[in-house]
Amino acid sequence: MTENEIEVLGDKIVAVLKTIYDPEIPVDIYELGLIYDVFVSDQSEAKILMTLTSPNCPVAESLPVEVEEKVKTLKEINTCEVEITFDPPWSQDMMSEEAKLELGML
Repeated sequence: MTENEIEVLGDKIVAVLKTIYDPEIPVDIYELGLIYDVFVSDQSEAKILMTLTSPNCPVAESLPVEVEEKVKTLKEINTCEVEITFDPPWSQDMMSEEAKLELGML
């Protein structure tokens, strides 16, 4: 894969991530700032580094699985791994302007 193809695939992954919503907050996980990084290898392998709003998040078990399954629906992706981290811990400062506006924080 060329660097441009990897970038395009990364953008497709972000588009998929924007279809996944936190069940408690009506904003997608990307705009919430839960996605720390999206890696795509030249072998079409994806790795998503993400966090949760808290370690006790009610969807701690199901949300990473949903992210992995939805990213793997892209025909260009061979494998997808989701890694959860709490470093740095999530805070409202990580939300996009769009998310803050949606939640009446601006």
